[in-house]
Amino acid sequence: MNLRIKSLDDILATAEKKSLHRSLGAFQLTMLGVGAIIGTGIFVLTAEAAQKAGPAMMVSFVIAGFVCAVTALCYAEMASMIPVSGSAYTYSYAVLGEVTAWIVGWALILEYAIAGSTVAVGWSGYIVGLLRHLHELLPFMPNVNVPDAWALGPFDGGVINVPALVISGLVTWLLVLGTKESAYVNAILVSIKVIALTVFIILALPVMHAEHFTPFAPNGYIGKEFGVSAAAASIFFAYVGFDAVSTAAEETKNPNRNIPIGLIGSLAICTVFYLLVAAAAIGSVGAQPVFGAGGAVLEPGSPALAAACKGLHQLVCSKEPLAYVLRELHFGGVGNLLGLAAGIALPSVILMMIYGQTRIFFVMARDGLLPEVLSTIHPRYRTPHVVTIITGLFVSFFAALFPVGKLADISNSGTLFAFLVVAAGVMILRVRDPGRARTFRTPAVWIIGPLAIAGCVDLFFSLSNYTELLFISWTAFGLLLYFSYGRHHSHHARAGG
Repeated sequence: MNLRIKSLDDILATAEKKSLHRSLGAFQLTMLGVGAIIGTGIFVLTAEAAQKAGPAMMVSFVIAGFVCAVTALCYAEMASMIPVSGSAYTYSYAVLGEVTAWIVGWALILEYAIAGSTVAVGWSGYIVGLLRHLHELLPFMPNVNVPDAWALGPFDGGVINVPALVISGLVTWLLVLGTKESAYVNAILVSIKVIALTVFIILALPVMHAEHFTPFAPNGYIGKEFGVSAAAASIFFAYVGFDAVSTAAEETKNPNRNIPIGLIGSLAICTVFYLLVAAAAIGSVGAQPVFGAGGAVLEPGSPALAAACKGLHQLVCSKEPLAYVLRELHFGGVGNLLGLAAGIALPSVILMMIYGQTRIFFVMARDGLLPEVLSTIHPRYRTPHVVTIITGLFVSFFAALFPVGKLADISNSGTLFAFLVVAAGVMILRVRDPGRARTFRTPAVWIIGPLAIAGCVDLFFSLSNYTELLFISWTAFGLLLYFSYGRHHSHHARAGG
């Protein structure tokens, strides 16, 4: 069977023929990574993790962060060898062939586009809540009540989520204007998020109480719906985005040096913040799950949990857990400002999700697996404007009509598959092409690589059965598209690959 493996030299030569403008340095890449990582996960999913694991969600953060760390080391070596756009899709093409590359590229849609829609909906919730309490934040402004019909999608009892639609459109427009301009705006938004989390840590960490960590793991450690492993599978979404740095390789100055710095640097910064934030939240107000009749654990986001939470003041019941913690500590004004900071800064995550998705589509189109019009570059802005607009419409559509629901887990399923392929690819290339220059080498690759693969498999099977089934169905649909179009239009195949 012809796997249609595209050599690394061919990939680099193709990129040179239709390349993007190199304008990003190590600092900008690190900020892009931090901007992509810090978002809905830490600002929203903290409450869901607490319901699944209680105080032991600290361990869940460590597990998810460890899996991302060992995978990032594999990504760094791949990116140093193949400094072009495409991320895991491009790496898969060079190692495992065209079919696997297509599956990975198709799976990345679940990571980037669906995650972008999820964050847009989360941003909408923050903004609508802030508008309804605007007078408390700005006494000279009246409260603004956005009707549910225009603040929720049809599945949530509304008509269309206008704020989510608007923010998705604005971010798309910004990306069409140019990567460098987007990076500057992103750096400002990242600073806001980092300041907000720093203030939270400074205020909440000193008032920790040891008794809030007992019982530490009320739901146990291993399980698909509850426990530390289930919480880690959900918390993994909080780290999703660091690999978006590698999609910017073709627009990076000195990518062999700067891509590894951006990948590992952004992940290290975010991991430290996450552990400090989680410890502060748990230790200051507690993070015990809410139980139903007979001691049954209630599923996060379920009507049963919502009913049980009525009248309760607990972390797991809050839609804005970090702001809730500060209000409980009698820092209500700061809590409102933190909510405002989240509302201002979350668009940077949407920006990076759409950015990453457009670069995946751009390279797939450049390879002929998707219509070539998608790889058209704007004559003035030097950005792939066609695919950016199409991706923005896709994200806007789902953000406007669908609830957050289980989208975080769905996004994780695509990410974990892509991460697994990258970890395997590094080891395969060490055997197949040992002499190729590697400006960054994964340390102890025969230990790090298997650990990354095992971690991805464990987290994938800790997701719900529904999520696993959806991923399989999505992959099957993608293969149908590949064999009906991509396989016959592949530039590599036509060239005799």
